[in-house]
Amino acid sequence: MRYVLAAPELPATALVIPENRMARRRRIYEGKAKVLFEGPEPGTLVQYFKDDATAFNNSKHGIITGKGVLNNRISEFLMMKLAEIGIPTHFVRRLNMREQLIREVEIIPIEVMVRNVAAGSLCERLALTEGQPLPRSIVEFYYKSDELGNPLIAEEHATAFGWASPQELDEIMHMSLRINDFMTGLFISAGIRLVDFKLEFGRLWDNDEMRIVVADEISPDNCRLWDSKTNEKMDKDRFRGDMDKIEEGYQEVARRLGVLPESGPSDVTGATAIQ
Repeated sequence: MRYVLAAPELPATALVIPENRMARRRRIYEGKAKVLFEGPEPGTLVQYFKDDATAFNNSKHGIITGKGVLNNRISEFLMMKLAEIGIPTHFVRRLNMREQLIREVEIIPIEVMVRNVAAGSLCERLALTEGQPLPRSIVEFYYKSDELGNPLIAEEHATAFGWASPQELDEIMHMSLRINDFMTGLFISAGIRLVDFKLEFGRLWDNDEMRIVVADEISPDNCRLWDSKTNEKMDKDRFRGDMDKIEEGYQEVARRLGVLPESGPSDVTGATAIQ
């Protein structure tokens, strides 16, 4: 199964994105926060970041103005930083304010959650106090299925059902902990506490050679980021909790990382979907 076939292809009328300088491209897949278009070369895709926001297994919907622009910049920055320390990713380059060129990968249907501080569902499951430091970083696996609510799974589920091999899980675990160590330091230097974050991985094929790479995105949509002094939330939890200044949280993360566009999170239209 390839990355682009994670869900059935949607009709072209399901999404209308204004045209820009790029050629009109066939839409491959639309998710909750991104759209994938065919890329300019075989083995590539164009990933478009939307302003749509969802929470609680897609039961809550909304729009966070400028989120797509900011997430595109933040994810670009973090993916490039990971590449500098030898972590392979699907990222190639940013194309414009809302789009980036990525390599087509076979997505492993497991979401990897790395936790440093008690928050979210972990508090509910184990009756922990939000903000409580964990004895050590915890890595959890979730089966990637919106229909099932992305349930928590054990390694045995992943290997028994063929979602990933033991060797792949070992590599994913090693990469996840290394990413956590690196990003914890990177964010703390920006005055941000990395509470937890979600990663997705894919198989990148080059003829008969395969390697595991980081896929999807890394942004305030799938990271919990708190101010290191005040613990003020600067991520999608502001949307989940009906807090104010949601857009400002994303903007502050981008500003502290030094990637906020000088003109602010202005818009640039993306590729137009065609059949």
